[in-house]
Amino acid sequence: MSNVEKRTISLPAEHAAYLDKMVASGNYASASEVVRAGLRALRERDEAIEGWLRDEVGPAYDAMKADPAKGIAVDSVFAQLRAHHAAKLKGRG
Repeated sequence: MSNVEKRTISLPAEHAAYLDKMVASGNYASASEVVRAGLRALRERDEAIEGWLRDEVGPAYDAMKADPAKGIAVDSVFAQLRAHHAAKLKGRG
């Protein structure tokens, strides 16, 4: 790591215990490695969400605004979900 900046952080006991457990397991050499891995995972998740919003949600919203007739009424969606759920529950019995 070429340019390291130091930070002081405070963690709830539950998070501190988890961090210590990760280091004790041998999967990470230090608390800093655990935090870096967590930040990388958070960045990946945020980038995935941003990509999904940009590439899927935005275009779907634009398409619905352009042609609202393509939409499905919320009552219809919930009726279909309830019927699907009821069928799943019935299949368990």
